[in-house]
Amino acid sequence: MRKRQQQPLQTPFFLPRNAGNEPENLDKKPQFHLDLWFYFTVQNWILDFGRPIAMIILPLEWFPLNKPSVGDYFHMAYNIITPFLLLKLIERSPKTLPLSAVYICIITFVMGASIHLVGDSVNHRLILSGYQLHLSVRDNPMMKELKPETLIDSFELLYYYDESLGHLMWYIPLFIIFCLYFTGCFTLCRKDSRMPMSAWLLLGPSSLYYWYLVTEGQIFVLYIFTTFAMMATVMHKKRKGLVMDSNGLFLFYSFCITLVLISVWVAFLWNDKILRRKYPGVMYVPEPWAYYTLHIKKTP
Repeated sequence: MRKRQQQPLQTPFFLPRNAGNEPENLDKKPQFHLDLWFYFTVQNWILDFGRPIAMIILPLEWFPLNKPSVGDYFHMAYNIITPFLLLKLIERSPKTLPLSAVYICIITFVMGASIHLVGDSVNHRLILSGYQLHLSVRDNPMMKELKPETLIDSFELLYYYDESLGHLMWYIPLFIIFCLYFTGCFTLCRKDSRMPMSAWLLLGPSSLYYWYLVTEGQIFVLYIFTTFAMMATVMHKKRKGLVMDSNGLFLFYSFCITLVLISVWVAFLWNDKILRRKYPGVMYVPEPWAYYTLHIKKTP
């Protein structure tokens, strides 16, 4: 009689690929991912923070308003490089993570960042035409002159795609991936719970960028929930006798220092009446570029 071939076992869709077969490796000495964290920091500062600066510095004649600007090319590069770095970061996690969830986060991240690319590109051209970021869409003087008035609704929709939907689809998957990666950044050996000098040197630029990310992206609630999730993970792992390794310490300290920087920023602008009108309510976290157009940029 012919033997029936045994079918390979299928793992559930949202479970880690090697769940139940490959134990989490806690005995292996963790290595600080200097190359990845360095690439993250450099490309974040150049391609994200430096994007609007490059558009202001470079002559407008080089990039006509009806063509992609240098900032758009920066954004395109960011949308390609960052998902690649996130995948490499997940690959180096000593813990087997749910790959299906990671892939969904990466796909959503790329889609959200691409939506933001289009909205931000048009938004920058509006700034060159006199649009003021510290005012709402309808309160901008240039919008009040639009005819027919229904065009203002279209610009409000563009603003929603740029500042709300695009940011949420961009940053929620990013922070979820950081949280998933953070769950694997623990070790049994307390001697490994220390950061090398290279990590301390990167800590300042990394924290300062996350301050910009949270304030300009208007994602303070998402950021604070992510920080609390990291704290809860630390306390849960501590009950099991585990401590953060160098990568976990770097990520955790970056988020904690970011909270201090945000507190200083909010305190500095606490009594700004104009910004208060644009950012009403308890969660008052002004955008740096709104501060720039209000207090620094020279209006013609």
